[in-house]
Amino acid sequence: MQLSVIILNYNVRYFLEQCVLSVQEAIKNLDAEIIVVDNNSADGSCAMMKARFPEVTLIENTENAGFPKGNNIGVAIAKGEYVCILNPDTVVAEDTFEKVLAFARNTTDLGIVGVKLIDGTGNFLPESKRGIPTPWVAFTKIMGWYRFFPKSKILGRYYAGHLDKDQAGKVEILVGAFMVLQRDLYLQLGGFDEKCFMYSDDIDLSYCALMAGKSNYYYPETTVIHYKGESTVKDSTYMKRFQEAMNFFYAKHFKVAPVFSFFMSMGIVFFSAIKRFQGKPRPKRVPDRYVLRSENGILKAKLESILQKNVALDSSKIENNVFSHQGYGMGPVEIILDNNGMSFRSIIKVLENSQNPAATFKILPQHSAFIIGSNSSNDRGEVVVIGP
Repeated sequence: MQLSVIILNYNVRYFLEQCVLSVQEAIKNLDAEIIVVDNNSADGSCAMMKARFPEVTLIENTENAGFPKGNNIGVAIAKGEYVCILNPDTVVAEDTFEKVLAFARNTTDLGIVGVKLIDGTGNFLPESKRGIPTPWVAFTKIMGWYRFFPKSKILGRYYAGHLDKDQAGKVEILVGAFMVLQRDLYLQLGGFDEKCFMYSDDIDLSYCALMAGKSNYYYPETTVIHYKGESTVKDSTYMKRFQEAMNFFYAKHFKVAPVFSFFMSMGIVFFSAIKRFQGKPRPKRVPDRYVLRSENGILKAKLESILQKNVALDSSKIENNVFSHQGYGMGPVEIILDNNGMSFRSIIKVLENSQNPAATFKILPQHSAFIIGSNSSNDRGEVVVIGP
């Protein structure tokens, strides 16, 4: 078998459904399997999987085993030569795995390969490629200096500023939302360290691959949506967890880190002061109009009834074409993309090519009764159930 896709789920039933749908489309031409490991979800995720995807291997843990252990459980039964660690709040294109596997097979020193990740509004996610979070590099991240000097060899290393987002090349650290590597290498490295704190498990595995003499690669020739629907708000608690994660990583690989702890503590104090100065976040903007990219007039009427607003029907074909917002204006608009008539690849392209900063997006997955999306990489995702 060529590939095993491991999806670890915890209480994101609708995101999981869309993710599995996209993966099924992406493995049609491959000898591949999907393994969903559920960490004792209470939202009906397992019932949904059994009803809609009975052919998918489902492991039902009786407790929340955590990210490292949950993925290790999935990889342990995988049959593929390669494994993909995939978050459930992702959407892959129909050709994602074919492209990544072709790249992997042509790369002799491959450790782990990652791809270009975008959020639910099409913004590039810089964690798609990262550097080793040494004390100094981690401090520049928590202080936000990388934002002002992204290409700097001194201040831009956390997000691997030596590579442009569309430039393939070697990087040190990849994100656990999407990782592809040989199963044998995963097992050789011991998988994810089950003693890891939150936020450091993918850093640790990437670093272990480097220490084994392998090279990790960023491959932007395919794009994956990562909603980050369950991501933690970037508050002082997040920063403390980030510090704990970096302390764990540094203590494991570099033994002691007094300078690191000092730098991180200073950064948290500075960050907390900034948050108090900024005050409460601004409320979300509500779209003043909706556009449905579909040929389904019945769906248009149903959405108007649920959303209590007019929905414009746009049935223009966009497969393999560059998308523009011509005719939509530049104000707050929500675009609903019907996967029954559009491929996931085209939907991803719509998000990537969006030129309207006020536009938000929702997807209607094929043969589903909900629309789903996220308006920000810092907020939880949104689901609207539209019924049968």
